Amino acid sequence: MQTGWSNETLREIFPAIWDGFVVVLQVTLVAGIIAIVLGLLVAIGERNGPVWLRRPLGAVFQFIRNTPLLVQVLIVWTATSLYINPDWSAFAVGSAVLGVHYASYTSESYRAGIDAIPKGQWEAATALNLPTGRVWGAVVLPQMFRRSAAAVGNWVIAMFKEVPTLFIIGVMEMIAEARAFQGQHYTGAVEGYTLAGLLFLAASYPVAVAMRRLENRLASE
Repeated sequence: MQTGWSNETLREIFPAIWDGFVVVLQVTLVAGIIAIVLGLLVAIGERNGPVWLRRPLGAVFQFIRNTPLLVQVLIVWTATSLYINPDWSAFAVGSAVLGVHYASYTSESYRAGIDAIPKGQWEAATALNLPTGRVWGAVVLPQMFRRSAAAVGNWVIAMFKEVPTLFIIGVMEMIAEARAFQGQHYTGAVEGYTLAGLLFLAASYPVAVAMRRLENRLASE
């Protein structure tokens, strides 16, 4: 069994790790769309929905925020495999769970952006008798997106870092690929995990810096 670093092993493991990196990006894209869209719907529902909707919606997403992602992944994967459709892919289930989990956080960022809109603008829209759709489309949402863009971007970055959690149900991202290579060849742990870490860093750090600059820029305007 090889110990220590090997450039030859690195060359052998690179294609598998790269395939895993592509999977990470795909999961982040799908889950990110779910989190962004569902989070917005939840924020609007909790803010302006009827009482019969606001209370259960708030309770459900509060429960999701207070439950570990790993537990949610395992419960949903087991439930879908046993009671719904055993043929559903780990990619689909994992992406959905990750997206819904982070929708509970993006909804809070959206709601904070909505609450930050001056009360006078709501009163002006009411005085002008603007339709509800016009109020939200022309007044509320543009300002809300401006205020919450950086925070939502940070949640997407956090989601990207959480994708390796899905290896527990068989999503072959970078860490899972490194483990599989090590199991087959009895080597490659050092190279595989190092390469996975560097790819995570190379993908997430520039975006994190950009989000920080965006946040500072919006705060100064």
